[in-house]
Amino acid sequence: MNKKIGFIGCGKMANAMIEGILRSNLISPDNIKVSARTEETLKKIKSKYKINTTLQNGEVAEFADIVILAVKPDLYSSVINEIKTKVKEDAVIVTIAAGISLNDVENFFGRNVKAVRTMPNTPSFAGEGMSALCPNASITEEDLARIERVFNSFGKTEILEEKLMDAVPAISGSSPAYVYMMIEAMADGGVRLGVPRDKAYRLAAQAVMGAAKMVLESGEHPGALKDNVCTPGGATIEAVATLEQHHFRGAVLAAMESCYEKTKALSNPKK
Repeated sequence: MNKKIGFIGCGKMANAMIEGILRSNLISPDNIKVSARTEETLKKIKSKYKINTTLQNGEVAEFADIVILAVKPDLYSSVINEIKTKVKEDAVIVTIAAGISLNDVENFFGRNVKAVRTMPNTPSFAGEGMSALCPNASITEEDLARIERVFNSFGKTEILEEKLMDAVPAISGSSPAYVYMMIEAMADGGVRLGVPRDKAYRLAAQAVMGAAKMVLESGEHPGALKDNVCTPGGATIEAVATLEQHHFRGAVLAAMESCYEKTKALSNPKK
């Protein structure tokens, strides 16, 4: 892809995206520039990825055709105020922060800009990210195809209406944390039963990955896939019954509701 990508901010999510973009050979390292607050952070980034770095957000804005704002929600207003006169006229602004709407971005810029609201997740590090994308009215089909290509370089994408974007962290943005907790608990259970810990983690993690792949590739309802594992009178249905008794699904639903409410609350500091 013959475009330059800039990251303003370089936390965990930005690192995951850069890792995926470079692994896929979508663009060369010379076509990526990153800004951060400290020389120490930039030194680590430059050493690891061999990309351009700077302490000046404005330099990234002037450099990039795609500007990815990888800062916390409460910093969006000040960062955009810093770069709004320096971004290229046709640049695409990409947000990855929970609670920042497309209208917020345009208000911060004080004019119409090309913007795509996104919500990626950290499995992008492994090339298995899941990202939701929502373009504003100024984005052309060509622009959107280009942004999809960037995000598909480290996983999969779905285009959603903006009214659904605050639900995405609960479903795919934050949910890797829930899954890691489940894998850890499964491994602890294995250790309790005498399985060496390293083997228990591999057994649990591969089972989760395989189950997810079955959902994605078989086209069957997750409930039907669950039923296929449950032999009448067998061990699996006993385990499923115990999970139900301990409100497993209810706990997941409650966690997602908490995540959603927090996502909505994150928009408050910008008002």
